Amino acid sequence: MDTMLHVTPSCTSLPDGFSIPADQLHPATTSNVVTLPVIDLSGSRDDVCHAILQAGKEFGFFQVVNHRICEETLREMEAVCDEFFELPVEDKMHLYSDDKSKPNRLFSGSNYKTSSKMYWIDCLRLTHTIPTGDSKNNWPNKPQRLREVFENFIEQTRVLGMELLRMLCKSLGLPLGYFDGDLSGGDMVLGVNLYPPCPEPSRMLGLPPHCDRNLLTLVLSGAVQGMEVFYNGDWIKVEPMPNAFIVNFGLQIEVVANGILKSVEHRVVTNMSLARTSVVTTINATNDCLLGPAEELLSDSNPPRYRTIMCRDFVRIYTEWLEQCEGDMKHHMKPFKI
Repeated sequence: MDTMLHVTPSCTSLPDGFSIPADQLHPATTSNVVTLPVIDLSGSRDDVCHAILQAGKEFGFFQVVNHRICEETLREMEAVCDEFFELPVEDKMHLYSDDKSKPNRLFSGSNYKTSSKMYWIDCLRLTHTIPTGDSKNNWPNKPQRLREVFENFIEQTRVLGMELLRMLCKSLGLPLGYFDGDLSGGDMVLGVNLYPPCPEPSRMLGLPPHCDRNLLTLVLSGAVQGMEVFYNGDWIKVEPMPNAFIVNFGLQIEVVANGILKSVEHRVVTNMSLARTSVVTTINATNDCLLGPAEELLSDSNPPRYRTIMCRDFVRIYTEWLEQCEGDMKHHMKPFKI
């Protein structure tokens, strides 16, 4: 089975199929490293709410510190992720699958295809049911402490994510519980992404440009740079802060906010010398809830810009549309605009 785990850091060229055409890479034209807005959650609630809204309007991304998830939890999570990827291949083979409908699977860049391209990534993707059930019983059982550490991390990031959503409600003028219930009751997804050292980073991406299809994404990024955000017509390199979470709004938020907030394109670049691991948790709406602009935000001067649609149909249509236009993000929300 082809996996990134079989590509050693000492190889001097990309394996067949992994090269991306130069005209599709669009490297950043500036070498500047941008620190996204940093929001200190220990500040006054009014100040934090205002900062979240402003960061969302300008970047679609921000970093949060003093989020009350202790450093020990973060280090344990990072350590177990490293332990998992360091396991012998035979201990992970049963997890490999290119079936995107499987709730728990391990896949590589050869299975992550957009317009027949491959990417420099190994990803462990696990589903955590809401409310908490027995979903963790289907997670990997090695390393021995993986299930306990992962469950603790997911539950704490959910608390953080819901608090951010409630503060977003306040800043938008929505009822504080607007996202409670169906609009945040979908299964959470945990993705552990490993980007090994790449022999030719100028010809390869870790992940292609994309927007997240959920409500909210929280990323524990580690110390190695890799994420880039599309900002003012250019790709900017994100400098992760120690113990911070990078937060971005997904497409479901863009629809609810009627375009006041945008889900912004981002991607992952590779480097030649350092592996990078990121831990990504998402908050999603339930599949059978209606997704559309919040009525509280609509007026004669701000009519609905997106049609209301069942969430499962939103995800399906968006996925089909992206496949049809071969991952081109220029008009990626066209099927939903009024």
